[in-house]
Amino acid sequence: MDNNFFSEETAVILGLGELRVGTCPMGTIGLGSCVALILHDRRRSLAGLAHIMLPESRGSADRPGKFADTAVSALLEEMERAGGMKFATTAIVVGGASMFEFSASALNIGERNTAAVKGLLLERGIKIEHEETGGRVGRSVYYWPEGKGRLIIKRADGTCVEI
Repeated sequence: MDNNFFSEETAVILGLGELRVGTCPMGTIGLGSCVALILHDRRRSLAGLAHIMLPESRGSADRPGKFADTAVSALLEEMERAGGMKFATTAIVVGGASMFEFSASALNIGERNTAAVKGLLLERGIKIEHEETGGRVGRSVYYWPEGKGRLIIKRADGTCVEI
């Protein structure tokens, strides 16, 4: 990855449960069972990113980016305020790994996070343009909203993919 293109001076790195909308490069690191949801309006080179930790808020309003059910709505609202249009918005979904072999399927937060995000996007008519979810490997994502968008996924196993 070219550090001049994605540098600390220009990149916004989101932590657990945070979300951001803008035209600047953004990313999030250390996704295990968490899901990175990226919404992108190519017409405006505008993107939103949320680092989602859990599938449902159950009424909690502490951080909308923390839960799938609140993050999807919050990102769409923020993008609309920034001039984005829902009909021109597509999604990228990354993460949702099953990090522990002994984890019972009922407790698999990664699968539940992924299913919740995908279901909410379907309900709102947002097309998933790219998805890399599941497995047993953690990931970090970096996204540049300019033009068609540029995505880099770094996996904890040392592999890296650019889209």
